Parts: sequence; C-alpha cells; structure tokens
Amino acid sequence: MGMSRERGYHHGDLRAALITASFELLAESGLRRFSVAAVARRLGVSSAAPYRHFPDRDRLLSAVSAAAARDLRSAILTAADAAGPDPSSRLASVADAYFRYVVSTGAGLHVIYAAELYTVPDDARRVETRALMETVLDLAFAAGVASYQQAVALVEAIIAAAHGYTSLYAEGFFNRGSSSVDAIAMRAVEAARALIRAQTGR
Repeated sequence: MGMSRERGYHHGDLRAALITASFELLAESGLRRFSVAAVARRLGVSSAAPYRHFPDRDRLLSAVSAAAARDLRSAILTAADAAGPDPSSRLASVADAYFRYVVSTGAGLHVIYAAELYTVPDDARRVETRALMETVLDLAFAAGVASYQQAVALVEAIIAAAHGYTSLYAEGFFNRGSSSVDAIAMRAVEAARALIRAQTGR
C-alpha cells in the first residue's frame, strides 16, 4: 500500500511535494513540531522515502527556507508595486506582505533564518535569503533612511512588528473581535508607518 502511494511522487516529484507538505505542516503546527517523519505521514509515503532527497531534517528545512525566502520576496515586490509610487507606502507594504505570507505558510523569518540552518551549507538558500534582504533594504533606502545601520534597524523593527501580529493572530488573540486577515494586515501596516515616520520624518 505504501509503495503504491509513493508511485505518484517518482521522477523528482517527491522533492517538490515534500517542500509543499512542509509548508502545510509549518502553517498548522509550527517549527517545533516540524520533522521529516511528520512530512512523510502527511504525504502518505514511507518514513524512508524523503531521505532519498533530503538526508536529514535540516536539509529539508533548508530547502523550505530557500523557497520561503523566494516566495516572500515575490510577495513583498507585489505588495510594494500595489502600494504605488510613494516610497514610505512601499516600505510599509512589507508588513502587509509579511503578515499575509506567514499567516498562510507559517514560514516567517524564524523559519527562513532558523538557527539550525547556520551550519548547513546551501548556496541556493544563501542566494534567496540575500535577495530577500537586499529587496527590503532597497525599499528602506528609497524611503529616506540615512545609513545602512538605520536601514537594517528600521527593516528589523517593521518585520518584528509584523511578526508580532502573525503570532498574536495564530494564537487567537484577535478572535474576540472576529478580526479578518485584511483588518490585522492593515494594523501591521499602520505600525510600520509609525516606525517609518519616527525614523525618516515622512
């Protein structure tokens, strides 16, 4: 029975399916409960099957990190374009994109930059995470920060605020008011705007 279920994932499909299932598991259970065995169970494949593609949990998580960095960067660029030409609005839209992405995937910076990945050599992940941070820092520079240090501090504060909203949302803090994803995303953006005004005066 296990073999027949695995047949659909042959010829390279299993690797992509494992990454997709990893996002589903992260969204439901978080990083602490993330394991190769749990991902295999979700796909209905044998516990040995994932190891053909990923030798251990950290290698699977590294592939998830690369995909998350790529997809989050794409979401941020889309949100910035939707925000229009104003540089402060474009930077504030990072909070909107981050909140929505993490609520739907569970893969925020705590996954993208998970501590256990620091010792995992993965050039693909490094390329994607570098591109993500360069994109967000470029938005900060365009909004008028004076130095690299200020850009890093402002981006860090915006993402920390947005991540705080995702955590509170995931933990049911906003349920009493039946607040929607759209409403909480807007609160994250307003928090980002306040941080940007404090830093740039805009």
